[in-house]
Formats: sequence, C-alpha cells, structure tokens
Amino acid sequence: MALHNLSFLYDLLRRLKLTPRRAQLLLGSGGLAALVLVLRYVCSKKAKKYVTNLAEVGRVSQYDVIIVGGGTSGCALASRLSEDPAIKVLLLEAGQSGTALAFSRTPVLYGKLLPTRHVLQLRTQPQPYAKGRTKFWPRAKLLGGCSSTNAQMAQYGSPEDFDQWAALMNDDSWSWKNFSQYFTKFECYQPHPGYPLVDASARGSSGPVRIGYFNSVSEPSKAFIKACTNIGIPFTPDFNVSTGTLGVSRISKSSFAASNVVDNDSSQVTYVDERRQRVSSESAYLTEDVLARKNLTVAVNAQVTRILFKTQNGETRAVGVQFASSREGTRYRAYARKEVVICAGAVQSPQVLMLSGVGPAAHLKSHDITVLHDLPGVGSNLVDHPVVDLHFKDKHDRSLKYLAPRNFPDACKLFIAMAQYFVLGTGGPLATNFGESAAFVRSDDTVLFPKSEYPETLPDTTSGPQSPDLEFFTTPLAYKEHGKVLFDVHTFSLHAYLLRPSSTGYVQLKSSNPWDLPVVNPNYLKAHEDAAKLLRGVRLLLKIARTEPLASYLAHDFKREDLDHGMHLKSDEELLEMIRERVETVYHPVSTCRMAPAEQNGVVDSQLRVYGIKGLRVCDASVFPWIVSGHTAGACYAVAEKLADMLKKSFHAS
Repeated sequence: MALHNLSFLYDLLRRLKLTPRRAQLLLGSGGLAALVLVLRYVCSKKAKKYVTNLAEVGRVSQYDVIIVGGGTSGCALASRLSEDPAIKVLLLEAGQSGTALAFSRTPVLYGKLLPTRHVLQLRTQPQPYAKGRTKFWPRAKLLGGCSSTNAQMAQYGSPEDFDQWAALMNDDSWSWKNFSQYFTKFECYQPHPGYPLVDASARGSSGPVRIGYFNSVSEPSKAFIKACTNIGIPFTPDFNVSTGTLGVSRISKSSFAASNVVDNDSSQVTYVDERRQRVSSESAYLTEDVLARKNLTVAVNAQVTRILFKTQNGETRAVGVQFASSREGTRYRAYARKEVVICAGAVQSPQVLMLSGVGPAAHLKSHDITVLHDLPGVGSNLVDHPVVDLHFKDKHDRSLKYLAPRNFPDACKLFIAMAQYFVLGTGGPLATNFGESAAFVRSDDTVLFPKSEYPETLPDTTSGPQSPDLEFFTTPLAYKEHGKVLFDVHTFSLHAYLLRPSSTGYVQLKSSNPWDLPVVNPNYLKAHEDAAKLLRGVRLLLKIARTEPLASYLAHDFKREDLDHGMHLKSDEELLEMIRERVETVYHPVSTCRMAPAEQNGVVDSQLRVYGIKGLRVCDASVFPWIVSGHTAGACYAVAEKLADMLKKSFHAS
C-alpha cells in the first residue's frame, strides 16, 4: 500500500465523512505530511515471524508439549516452557497476530475488532430471564486471545478468591499466600511519578507484562472517584495486593490525607505501557528473542480439530493433535512426547474436548461422536460477569464522540488525536483504555445499602468478608450493542456488573464440525439474587451520578428518553425490567473445564490434568473453580505461570 498515493489518502478521509473541499483544507498546511506519518506508523508494524505453512509443522516428528490456543494463557505458557532448551514446544493458534493490528495495539480502538474476522461472532441462546433475547458474545480469534481485545484493566480479583480455590482442592499452592507469587512473576510494574501511593515493592518488576498508569483518563472519570468517596466507598491505593479489592481506584499526585481531599489525577493500573500501547499476552511473551528460540514453533491460522489419543493396557493418553487452516483444508497432525495442553478459552477448550470424545456421553452421542471418556463437567458450570450500562449526557460536550466522526469538526478532532498519539507519541485521547475508573463494593454493605432501604437478605456468594460482589466502572463515551450504536450527543457512561453470580449455564456442541461455533448459554439472571444485587448496584450508580463532583459533569436536566437522567425516579420493578433488557456480557466467561474434585463435576485436578486421560491438561479461564471477583486476564497469566513451573519440575523429575 503506497503511502504517497493521494487517492488512497483522500479515500481514507472520505471514509471519515469529509467532503473533498474540507479534506483539502484538512490536508493543507502540513496536514498531509502529518497524515503520512500517522499512516506509516499504522501500516508499517513489522510482522513477527510465525509459521503459516502448516505442512512444516506436520513434518516435525515430535514435540514435547503441544499447546492448543495462543490466547492469554497459551502465549505465556509457550514462552515460559521454551525457556528450557530441552523442552520442544509447539503453539497452535487458529487466528493471526494481534500485535500486527493497529486496532489492537491502540488502547481505545479495540472495539473496532469486535465485528471482524479476528473475533468469533458468537451469540447466546435466547435468555429466558433476560427478556428472551440473544446476546452478542464475542471471543477473540488471534494471538494474545482476549488480552488483545479487552479493556486492559489490570485488576486480578480478591485474595480470598484463591484461598477458596485452595480449600476446594485441598491444595495450598493455590492459596493467595502461595499463588500470588505468579502474579508478581508476570508483572513488570512501571512506576509513575504521578502515583506515589503504590507500593512498588509489592508489585513485580521483572516480568514480561508491563503494567502501569500510562492510559489517559477523562475528567468525568476522575470526578467519579471523588463522588464514590463522598458517598462512603473507601479509597484504596492498589486493588492488587494482599489488603484486598474493596474500594475505589484512585492514585494521587499528592498523599491521601485524612480529610479525604482527593486530587484530580486518578486512574487504575492498566495493561498499557509507557509507549501508550496495549500490552497483550502476545506482545509480552512472544518477543523477537523468544520467537528466535530453536525449541519453539508458533503456527498461526492453525485450528485444532481434535486431540489424538492412544489407548494401551487400559490407559488412555493424549499423544497429539489434528489441525487445519480451513473447513475444507488439509488435516495435519503433530505429536507430543509428554503433554498436550488446551488453552483455547472458556468456550473453545470444552469444544475441543467434546469434539475429541471427552465430555458428557449423551451429548456426544447425540452428535455421533464416539465417546472416549464420559466426563459430564465438560462445558457445564459456565459463569460470566453480567453488566448493565447507564447512559448520560456530557454537560460540557467534551466526550470522545468524534471517534466515530459525523461531521467536519469531528473529523478534525480525530485527525488531531491521531497525530497526538501516532506522531507525537504523547498519548492523548487514543490512549484511554475506555474502562478508566473502577470501584468494588459488597451488596450487603449497610453503609451503602442501609437495611431501612434494602431489607432483603441476599445469599452471600463472595469468597470471603473482604471480597466484593459488585464492580462499577466508567467509560468516557456511552454506547449500545458493544459499541455498534453510539449516541448523536456527547455522552458519559457508568456500568455495574455482578462479580459473583449464582446463575450458571453451559457450552455445548452445535455439531461435530469443528468450524461450527458452539452453543453458549450463560443463563443470565436465572437466580433471583443476581437480579436483586444488580438492582442495588444500579441504584447506587444512579446516586453516584447525582453526587458531586460527578453531578456537575452530567446534564441531569437533559430529559431525552434514550438517556438515563430520570432513571433514579423509577420503581424497583421498572429498574428490574431495564436490567433484564440491557444485561450483557463483560467478556469474562469461565469454569467450563472446572478445577474441582471429580465427584463435584470437575474436569481437571489441582495439577490441571484432565480426569481419566494421561498427558492432557487445560490451562485458561475455563479451569477457574469460581469466577474471580475482578478481571480474568491476570489470573489467566498466573495460572499459566504456575503450570509452566509445574511442568518443568515434572519433566526434570521424570
């Protein structure tokens, strides 16, 4: 693509809805040179060297470990295992590189990937407890997995979550005091002079995943932090240390005084590096040095269609995989001397197992799949974080509405933001991760939810007394349908989601064809308490929206029906109807290959070994015994780091 080709440049501007005359004005006075620099940056990212000729992979006699899926956990596991030159590793990814895509690298633009071929276009079954609607349920199909398409919020859950895992498995290595070493192992915390309250000694400093405070944060999101403290949500300087998760994220340039005076500079730690680019599992773990290792092969556009097994003396062992680049493409095979590890995520890990004959026998037989091992837990126990979005008018008309330009002024603002980010490298609006500020609370907190107003006692689904069951976060722009629909006025959005839902669902096969997307049913709001807790969360968010200083940023006299300034006047019944209508995924499905005792519908043991099969493990969010009370990417990294250590130790002991 020739960057000097003016017709190409004008075509780009036409797609920004500019007339030729206005395009000429925009390109004048040095604008063309700036745009050329922007486009050179966007288009010239050097692609990493991945194997695309799958026949090359199949010609290798054997690997030690084959990893199925190059997502958040898969890239980490491949990198760590291949640190040992004696371990020959093959990583197979169904998609392509994420770092090669500007929409992935640029923090604010990840939503542009959702309707593309780089994301599986899943839809749920009709949700009977959510107005019978089907919901868009995107899952990444590219290296880095959902770490290449998420909101880059580096929050890991509550320490008590992992203590609960350890108690379930009777394995103390999963307790926070022991498992936390793997969070600090993957971290490379980047200290920032504007955020002195973070105890850097409690964060990892030498891991591959760079985290810090380099994202941009809008003024209303900063005001949200202050409004939260003003209604009684405590301030916490760091969500990811042993003191726990409860509170609101705010790190200040000045110390936090007893008077609770809050500075304007607030943010939460993100997977955005000092260059203001996304840090994904691919960019962190599959560096040029790692890819140069002779014992690591990473193949892209390689979808695993089934696991290969060998049964001898009554023992079944995974010995390899079958894979292809397309539905009609040649089926290739690769073999593993030691282990096959499935890292395909909470939807596709159970799909791969079931396609291979491991799963609920009756379900497999209904698709004419030969049952190798009847394992009822495969695909069951699906849990997701359900979210409800609230939309408000930005009183000062300073939102990021121009990211989807409707007119010439919007296009000019977008062009300036692109130059600021791509040319000057100073971040600016394109460096927002969208999920700018967050707060974690308990739905039974009597300060926030007094008994006089909330008399019903709801089941406690948290992992412990210091763990939350509701998260609030802000975005500098309101949207519907996962960003597909934007408003024609400047907006700001608040979001509430349930961290520990009681409702569970399933992943099932649609057919025995690996290219048919599976059936997903999260069963949103099936449990009464899920809707009741979200109602409390929405009520509190509406209160925060009308609390200073946030209230001054929102146009509460703006009464248009598609915005929520009058929502606080609605009855509980009306709010519940709204919740059931709007509930969506926040992209955190887990537990479909649950780590649990076999008699409790478990799929893997505490070593992540699939019950009843030798040489086969699962390593991704599907193994979480319960969903974490936060964001799932960090735990996916930590699980991979832990398994890498376990496998290295076992290989050297054998």
